[in-house]
Amino acid sequence: MPAPLPFPPHPVGTLYGAHLGWLKGWLRARLGNMGDVADLAHDTFVRLLVDRNAEAIREPRSYLATIAGRVVVDHYRRRALEQAYLETLAQWPQAQELSCEARAIVLETLHEIDALLDGLGAKVKQVFILSQFEGLSYARIAQELGISLRSVNNYMAKAVLQVCLLQAALEA
Repeated sequence: MPAPLPFPPHPVGTLYGAHLGWLKGWLRARLGNMGDVADLAHDTFVRLLVDRNAEAIREPRSYLATIAGRVVVDHYRRRALEQAYLETLAQWPQAQELSCEARAIVLETLHEIDALLDGLGAKVKQVFILSQFEGLSYARIAQELGISLRSVNNYMAKAVLQVCLLQAALEA
């Protein structure tokens, strides 16, 4: 009986084998932390698996660098969000200290909100956060940011639309 034929190699697996070392070097030059380098290199290849278009890649290193650059930006954004949360938490009185589980839930929620607003401009995000989390009125936001009330209304409409569209997509 002949040996069973092996599965053909997966395109992402082929790219992984051929370019992982190069990608780690590329990330190391930008990050300097080997723990982060390994995590972000693997995150880059996970995104390739999700995209499902590895067969169409003509310039793998250029493509990997583009994806890895986005992964690095997401990494720094997540780190800044977590740092801001920890700084805010440090200012709370001891009686209001959260459990480890509650902290994890709050951090995950913050990451989800950040992802929902991803793709919106910085001003739109800022207006949404000031309105929804700081509780500022539209007039106060306009004053603080030095923009018109109409701009605040437009930015909020964009942000709310984005959140609604993404929620509908998640429910589908």
